[in-house]
Amino acid sequence: MNQQVINETVSPKEEGVRLDRWVKRRLPVTQGQLEKLLRSGQIRVDGSRAKANTRLEAGMVVRLPPIHQQTAEEKKAYKPGKASSRDEQFMREMVIYQDDDMFALNKPAGIAVQGGTKQGGRHIDGMLDILSDGEYRPKLVHRLDKETSGLLLIARHPAAAARLGELFRSRDMEKVYWAVTVGAPKPPAGQVRCWMAKGEGPEGRERMVHAAQNDEGARHAITDYVTVSQAGQKAAWVALRPQTGRMHQLRFHMHELGTSILGDDKYVTRREVPQGVASGLHLHARALLIPRPNKKPLLLQAPLSGHMKETFKVLGFLEEEAGKDPLELFL
Repeated sequence: MNQQVINETVSPKEEGVRLDRWVKRRLPVTQGQLEKLLRSGQIRVDGSRAKANTRLEAGMVVRLPPIHQQTAEEKKAYKPGKASSRDEQFMREMVIYQDDDMFALNKPAGIAVQGGTKQGGRHIDGMLDILSDGEYRPKLVHRLDKETSGLLLIARHPAAAARLGELFRSRDMEKVYWAVTVGAPKPPAGQVRCWMAKGEGPEGRERMVHAAQNDEGARHAITDYVTVSQAGQKAAWVALRPQTGRMHQLRFHMHELGTSILGDDKYVTRREVPQGVASGLHLHARALLIPRPNKKPLLLQAPLSGHMKETFKVLGFLEEEAGKDPLELFL
């Protein structure tokens, strides 16, 4: 990767050439990526912002930002595999948003994000070649549990992967999940804070357990929650806003309130499960508010589908109850 800004003088032989064509001879960027670099001021002419159709004159100085360029090893290593028509349709139908930097998928419950010894052969990461433009292999920037549905972001190129990954690690990106709980949380809204660490449940299965601050592997976890609607005292629709991103954080915190997420077989409370609801973990990554340089934040929302949509009908929950802005619930 070239880590240096380059200031290059336009030669007399290139006078009159459009700026976008001039830049593309020097940087491996698409038109969309180039437009973005121009809008954000990373490409400049004589120190000023310019448009793609600017005609260059001899002696002008063009600022070119550092751009990741594939090495020979990267180009050789990336060879998109052949996908079945079934997988191609599956991946394309999941896409609910795309731009020059990313795809947003609405992942259904029941498919793993990555492969592993317990995940079987088919997973999202193994099918990302389908979304490639042939230049870079798309890359995961965060994870969802296999049984959790909803928004999953995929970076289209290395620079986007680095930026989006950093946003997930920081608190700059707002996240909202929806869950159906067994029982209604008391109080109906609040914040859960605790230290947690990886441990074992009663049957020897890996799960998160209570920890003290100084325990080895202890991580502090914070979740805001709001009850959107209730089905008596038997179940509730809860909106969750994690302030941190720990393994099983939302599932663990709902269990701490005594109202485990419906269908969760690791964090179970002794409450009667409502009759007639669908099976499966009722946890959905509903919304992401993504900061963007020199632009308004991008709000993405994934509609409910599958078993959670069925359960909403059974319990009489209406999605409109949450309002148009998923973050207003937490104000």
